[in-house]
Amino acid sequence: MSSKGKVLVAMSGGVDSSVAAVLLKNQGYEVVGITMKTWDYQASGGRTGKEVGCCTLESMNDARAIGIKYDFPHFIVDIRKEFGDWVIDRFTEEYMAGRTPNPCVLCNTHIKWESLMQRADALGCDYIATGHYARLHTDPDTGRHILQRGLDLNKDQSYALWGVSQENLARTIFPLGNLTKPEIRQMASDFGLDEVANKPDSYEICFVPDNNYRRFLRDRVPDMNERAGKGNFVLSSGEVFGTHEGYPFYTIGQRHGLGLATGEPIYVTHIDAETNTVTVGPKEELFGTSLSAAQINFVKYPDLKEERAAFAKIRYKDPGAPCIVWQDGDVLHVRFTEPRKAITPGQAVVLYDGEEVLAGAWIRNVEQPASVSA
Repeated sequence: MSSKGKVLVAMSGGVDSSVAAVLLKNQGYEVVGITMKTWDYQASGGRTGKEVGCCTLESMNDARAIGIKYDFPHFIVDIRKEFGDWVIDRFTEEYMAGRTPNPCVLCNTHIKWESLMQRADALGCDYIATGHYARLHTDPDTGRHILQRGLDLNKDQSYALWGVSQENLARTIFPLGNLTKPEIRQMASDFGLDEVANKPDSYEICFVPDNNYRRFLRDRVPDMNERAGKGNFVLSSGEVFGTHEGYPFYTIGQRHGLGLATGEPIYVTHIDAETNTVTVGPKEELFGTSLSAAQINFVKYPDLKEERAAFAKIRYKDPGAPCIVWQDGDVLHVRFTEPRKAITPGQAVVLYDGEEVLAGAWIRNVEQPASVSA
């Protein structure tokens, strides 16, 4: 065995994970590559006529070819059932509950890391590694494993990793955390990884390849019309303002595709699954000053029972904003210093202390709507 240990590298067939594997090999680790097949067109539909995402035959072959070139074993594992039970089912359930889900966080927390650790143990690997843009360090005083933003803030993926447990972070390596995307592409070229060096990044939800989640939900929920058929758009006053196609097909902050003729821009401000109503209103009604969130995962500290200042992101591309945060039992409360636009139940709130992740949780309620000028 290499002096640095044996590491199982998750390889999607893209440039990031490919470079991560070769970097670790060059650094003296004993590398084992693994590609996880998470979904297929038969279950998800939405065939686009072109191969997309990380579960295609082309991507698997690219990952395998890199293993052959750099002399490390590569395996493919079928986790479609695990992925379907956790990620796809919950994606559907969240929309049917009137929330807007974040499948990447669910996948990282419950599928990628848990599945990787199981395979790592079976293969005698000390660590797992991925091509995520994030960093890790261990606090010498507390022993906690602390997730940090990636150096390349344009690609930072710490938001999507808040749910990974301390136990799993202890055995995780992020080889790309201190690198930028242009550096990664140059390394891929230098390493002779011609099959992946110029591959474009994938931004669609992997199991909705046509990017049509309405089609996906209708396929997954055969009694959609009975459970969530046409209903009413209403104003915050309760006045009926029009008819919508079904509450799961809308999200907080949505402006386009409402089919409402108004003299000014109008947005979705609230979704009520129980009554199949979608509240709409002007931009100022989108703002809120605080939220509550559930299913907390603590990262930097074991709890947040003491009120403290932090910086919070409420969606992946959110630049973030200052806040005060405190824990009340199993509920996390976040109060922003300035109103935030389109706080969305179903998304994650991730709290930062500088570059370090404090904790994360799933947004459940916007507690204090605020009227602000647009």
